Amino acid sequence: MMRLHNLRPRPGARHRVKRLGCGESSGHGKTSGKGHKGQKARSGGSIRLGFEGGQMPLIRRLPKRGFNNAAFHKRYAIVNLDALGHFKAGTTVDEQSLRDSKLVRGHFIGIKILGNGDLKHGLKVEADKVSTGAREKIEKAGGTVTLRERRAVVTPARAKDVDLTPDETRPESAKPSATKRSTRKAPATAKSPKKKTSRKS
Repeated sequence: MMRLHNLRPRPGARHRVKRLGCGESSGHGKTSGKGHKGQKARSGGSIRLGFEGGQMPLIRRLPKRGFNNAAFHKRYAIVNLDALGHFKAGTTVDEQSLRDSKLVRGHFIGIKILGNGDLKHGLKVEADKVSTGAREKIEKAGGTVTLRERRAVVTPARAKDVDLTPDETRPESAKPSATKRSTRKAPATAKSPKKKTSRKS
């Protein structure tokens, strides 16, 4: 029975520790495998990643001017008409059906249908983008094309570009409640001084 006092590591899991500095006859004496002098032979003489001995490193030698649009690239899943041939006539081809049939996978912002190939029967295609040639072939085969509507996400940086009423820009907690009445008293209006009338003697 396996118990805590008789647990042992698997054979080969533990290796003998290399003993350094035990005489020259051991093979690891004198310099203990570090060679002669130099930065890596000293204690604590580690070299950071990318260090090239003091010369200008490669990452600093390469030019970094200009604008790179890769961060704003929009990736669409490409599907050609010849890949839609195994769907039955009248089937609705959308993102879920394309994923189930393993025609698209991964992360993307939309589906784009291209016109490579022919379509022999009509399909109801729902996509984000459709080329002109693909639309003509789908409609010629008796199918329909529906473009999906994508809602624009309003970020804080773009909130100023969207026309919002003052109540919509404030959070729910900051909106005044219609049921609560203000308990503050209205400031008293100053009374107009009375005109003094002189008595006739």
